[in-house]
Amino acid sequence: MEAPVPFGLAAIGQIGITVTDVDRAVAFYRDTLGMKLLFQVPGMGFFDCAGVRLMLSVSERPAETYSSILYFKVPDIQEAHRTMAGRGVAFEGEPHMIARMPDHDLWMAFFRDPDRNLLALMSAVAR
Repeated sequence: MEAPVPFGLAAIGQIGITVTDVDRAVAFYRDTLGMKLLFQVPGMGFFDCAGVRLMLSVSERPAETYSSILYFKVPDIQEAHRTMAGRGVAFEGEPHMIARMPDHDLWMAFFRDPDRNLLALMSAVAR
């Protein structure tokens, strides 16, 4: 008799970020970041992130916010940085190497949305 497979979480279906103004946040994620808007309803906006859904919503409790750091994979971090900076994204610094891996270097660049939620670009740069 096979032992039961232990329970473990794996796939992310949706990530939620609280924002103060859904329309402003939707415009930033759609127009500035170029993300695909799935749909918007009062108080919420939903985006497709390559199969993972991102939900932007106002807090259910006034003055209470929650955030996760979203790391967006990009093939060329320098080009993504230039493009986004050209769209008015204020980065917290230039793209920089975070770690030297066996077959690539991991690079990141951090920025914030209009509600100051931390977001990042990440790229595996071949050596």
